[in-house]
Amino acid sequence: MRLAGSRELRRYSRHLLIPDVGLAGQERLMRARVLIVGAGGLGAPVLQYLAAAGVGRLGVVDDDVVDETNLQRQVIFATADIGRHKAAVAAERLLALNPQIAVDPIVARFDATNARELVRLYDVVVDATDTFTSRYLINDACRLEGKPDVYGAIFRFDGQVSVFAPGGPCYRCIFSEPPPEGSVPTCAEGGVLGVLAGLVGTWQANEALKLILKIGRPLIGRLVVIDALDGRVREFAIEPDAACPLHGEHPQIFDVAEIASPPSAPLDVAEIEARDLDLYLAEHPQARVLDVREPHETALGAPPRALHVPASRFESRMHELDSAATYVVACRIGVKSRWAAQRLYDAGFRRLRHLHGGLLAYAAHTERFEAF
Repeated sequence: MRLAGSRELRRYSRHLLIPDVGLAGQERLMRARVLIVGAGGLGAPVLQYLAAAGVGRLGVVDDDVVDETNLQRQVIFATADIGRHKAAVAAERLLALNPQIAVDPIVARFDATNARELVRLYDVVVDATDTFTSRYLINDACRLEGKPDVYGAIFRFDGQVSVFAPGGPCYRCIFSEPPPEGSVPTCAEGGVLGVLAGLVGTWQANEALKLILKIGRPLIGRLVVIDALDGRVREFAIEPDAACPLHGEHPQIFDVAEIASPPSAPLDVAEIEARDLDLYLAEHPQARVLDVREPHETALGAPPRALHVPASRFESRMHELDSAATYVVACRIGVKSRWAAQRLYDAGFRRLRHLHGGLLAYAAHTERFEAF
């Protein structure tokens, strides 16, 4: 594919002025195919900058729909898009931005049944997902198909970027296995500064362009950690793991499979489902909801009959609690409350219940509160 007309030359003129890009580099971009898995906070800036740069074909994989909570950071969407499929909306925006490219909106879940086939169709893959299952799957599919994986992750004020490419270390070399289920909150559970998605996503777009253009020094064997709160960027070297089950000295993985997080340690306290909380409280009028969320989390709403003891001060305030009382221990998503309920049980409390899924799940089953 070649730049044919004066309008194309004008559109990409600022690239053509760069000696490392020039006409040959721009034509290389036009021939390139990039798969972006996830059209959310990270995917939005990646898609916009790659489209603007003239990458010839972009694949957008996402089975989710636009939600109002996305709009704080997923800047490719607008309020009117709420309820529409992200991949389809993204394709519309990208073609409006640059009608000279092609966009493949793939409204599907990236999973073990399609991972290798999708990866095989593109030159570079950008991991813009937010789950450990997806990250391992993208990593494995890219390594097995010989394609580079441009990795990014964000949480609150912190971001990570790296490139996992053939011949270098992979995601499994850093994280050999996922953390226990529910032990690490997602952005939906713990929050994220909206602009951080732009910082990390733009960095991912930069790495993808470098790989296509074969310029600069890609982040292969390096992990960049961005601290948006302190305004610091740090770099860590990553070495290939000889024991890596994917590409180490004795590989054990020869095809993709969805990897599940190991279950959390068993809880000695009986659990109650969020949909049953109101009924339980009605049947136990002396019971209290022991809310162990931090103060900044409680601003989002309070459950009925709540007693607030933040997890960060739980040990120092346990003496305030009555071991003969009945408590339903709860937090936002059920992680901190799980720890607190077990701690109470170990201290001799027996009239306990743990709210499975946390107050976020409870909010979905009640009209009294919109969010927790």
